[in-house]
Amino acid sequence: MVSLNPCTDALLVELGDPAQIAALSSYSSTPGQSSLPLTVARRFPSTRGTMEEVLAARPSVVVSGGFTPPATAQAYRRMGVRLVELGIASTVEESDAQIRQMAALLGHRQRGEALIARIHTALAQAAPPAGQAAVPTLVWHGGGLVSGPHTLISDVMARVGLAPLSATKGLSQAQYLPLEAVVADPPALVLAVAHSGQGTDGRRSGARAISHPVLDRLPHTRRAELDPSLEYCGGPTIIALAQRLAQIRQDLPQEHP
Repeated sequence: MVSLNPCTDALLVELGDPAQIAALSSYSSTPGQSSLPLTVARRFPSTRGTMEEVLAARPSVVVSGGFTPPATAQAYRRMGVRLVELGIASTVEESDAQIRQMAALLGHRQRGEALIARIHTALAQAAPPAGQAAVPTLVWHGGGLVSGPHTLISDVMARVGLAPLSATKGLSQAQYLPLEAVVADPPALVLAVAHSGQGTDGRRSGARAISHPVLDRLPHTRRAELDPSLEYCGGPTIIALAQRLAQIRQDLPQEHP
């Protein structure tokens, strides 16, 4: 099997035997883009996804993370290669379904069920104490973009005691929210998604927002960084995301329990 994006890379490594992995996407071997530890990803061949590279790996199945151009899909069919598309999961349940689909493709259904059980155990362990109020939280990217309400990260946040601000403010995925709006109506918590690209000040682009001096004047707003590799992928990434978000929530002072 060949995987063409970092989310399906993580599923393939988690559920497959090493001999079943013909290649992972080149994203997983690139710092800042991988959903796997680099040392793990670099154990396997990688591909940039060109038809020539993929066919050279001689796969029986190619797993893509989204829309595949019709001409490419047709070429795979002509070569006798099965194409499976797994889009971005927007809920934990959608992620569960993708895990089961990948496990079935690999012939390891029990591994899929075991991974799902681990994910739900991690979510249960990350859940807040009964009766604890959810913390209004803004997920803020470099450049002022926000994460929308119908996303996997929003689903996980709600399960671990963080109330996604995008849902209550009517903000859509990747909508621009300027600093002025945050200052005018500050949330209890800002999660800055610190991307690997750097700005003119040398900081990571997500860190520019989280470190702006005006935010220091908001006495009831706390800030934390979130690794971008935790935001989009389902599967085993949910475990790390839930643990990170729960730790952030637990580190908040008692005024924002």
